Amino acid sequence: ICGYKIYLGSSTGDMLVDKAQAIEGLFENSKMIITAHCEDEKRIRENTAKYKELYPNNDAPSSIHPLVRDVEACYLSTKFAIDMAKGKTKLNIAHITTEKELSLLQKGKIDSKNITAEVSPIHLWFEEKDFERLGNKIKCNPSVKSKTDREALRKALREDKIDFVATDHAPHLIEEKEKPYFQSPSGIPSIQFSLNIMLELVKQGELSLSQLQEKMCHNPATYFQLDKRGYIEEGYYADLVLVDLNGKTQVNKETILSKCNWSPFEGETFNSKIVSTFVNGDIVYHNSNK
Repeated sequence: ICGYKIYLGSSTGDMLVDKAQAIEGLFENSKMIITAHCEDEKRIRENTAKYKELYPNNDAPSSIHPLVRDVEACYLSTKFAIDMAKGKTKLNIAHITTEKELSLLQKGKIDSKNITAEVSPIHLWFEEKDFERLGNKIKCNPSVKSKTDREALRKALREDKIDFVATDHAPHLIEEKEKPYFQSPSGIPSIQFSLNIMLELVKQGELSLSQLQEKMCHNPATYFQLDKRGYIEEGYYADLVLVDLNGKTQVNKETILSKCNWSPFEGETFNSKIVSTFVNGDIVYHNSNK
């Protein structure tokens, strides 16, 4: 066990920890890394009530999601978690989404930090205007935010304010996602194309290939003390991916491997192709064959 995760704001499923005394006890006594999903529950409930009143016929557009689970909900909860953790335990902020939260973080390499942060490819790729096109398909918690927030996340990843890239994969059925906004579950199937997304950002000049390697491989293995993982070195487990950087990946029903068989990236063409994947030295994927 490399650590554990707590939810300071409710999300899909019932995993919320909202008792102040219990939270304080966790931070005081934990000998392991705490990863926290940071959204302020009180603010989310207030915003939810407000928009349910505005849309009494259950016809709220999914574009209100960044208003229900807003910037302030993220900032208040992240600040609370960081204040609780200082001098007590190591804390990782899960899927950070806002420029305002970044003001609470420090630049630096992973071995110098007790407070770290991760970002998902979803929040590095989409912005709130994409709700008009994709609706509940990009409904996730924390919500996709503004273009300004997205650009700040990309910059923070380059500058070592953000330490990890993590997928936050949640493969809900499309029938569930097509329900009205308030009934549609939050979550996106994202793991299959996560490396393609990040390589696209490399090609756009948002970060270097070595930085990508650091954020997706080296840093997670180092910080969470994953023995003999995360590096290509003699004696280490051969967890490897072979990539054609000149290949193409078209996202459609035929290429999606997730059992839920949909993706918010349908219609995209990425300028890279995953050729093979190895786990512990065993080939588990090769040219679309599992």
